[in-house]
Amino acid sequence: MMAHSARQLIDQLKEKQSSKKDLGQHFLHDERILDAIMDIASPLTQSNVLEIGPGPGTLSERLLARAAQLTTIEIDPGACEHLAQILPDLEVIMGDCLQIEWPAEIDTIVANIPYQISSPLIEKITTIPSITRVIIMVQEEFAQRLCVETPADRGSLGMTVMLDWETKMHTKVAPHCFVPQPQIHSRVVELTRITSPQRATLCRMMIHQSFTQRRKKLRNTLRSPPKGIQNLENWGHIEWKQRITKLEHPLFDKRPEDLNLGDWLELAACLDSA
Repeated sequence: MMAHSARQLIDQLKEKQSSKKDLGQHFLHDERILDAIMDIASPLTQSNVLEIGPGPGTLSERLLARAAQLTTIEIDPGACEHLAQILPDLEVIMGDCLQIEWPAEIDTIVANIPYQISSPLIEKITTIPSITRVIIMVQEEFAQRLCVETPADRGSLGMTVMLDWETKMHTKVAPHCFVPQPQIHSRVVELTRITSPQRATLCRMMIHQSFTQRRKKLRNTLRSPPKGIQNLENWGHIEWKQRITKLEHPLFDKRPEDLNLGDWLELAACLDSA
């Protein structure tokens, strides 16, 4: 049994300060959802966990009891002070998780994150190879795009995430499970690191480029070199234009949302060998 209920932790923080909308503070108070997150994340006895945005500590207290090591990053000074008082054994780093360097030993992320940083946070996590599991709460619509549940969900986000992660949607969470209530439903999602396929970087560049104009056919959007192509070995603007000009492939007559990941990898392979 937890030393504090989720409501107690939230109320103690609220006695000191109001929720800060600009930081996306919606505190999860539903004990069943908190337990469900821990069930998904377990076992953690061998894991070095990072929690982003612990707020009042409702998830932190559970993680402290189960993780081999727990570090938290919190941008709100008031929440940091609250956590130091209520959970003195908790390691809290004050700062912006997108700006500061994370502890090198982290291998797992478990967090109810501020929704406005969802995309850049996943991008940062992906660049840290030691992190192999991610269990986070995100906006329902974002979860659908992230996990590409249906062809209609295909976009730059989900298709590029597939290159590095296996994704899974878990518990759907209603607004009334939070204080204050958001206006949208939320979803717990799980990401498990996979071995990236060959030419993943080239494929990622092509996907990003194509979805900037998702209604156009690929032969039009890929005519210009993708951003950063010169950073790839044996590639540059001249090489791109030479290869894209002479390559004929039926997928070039498709729009980006028509392609699955296998199609993107096939195109990347054809371009790389052209």
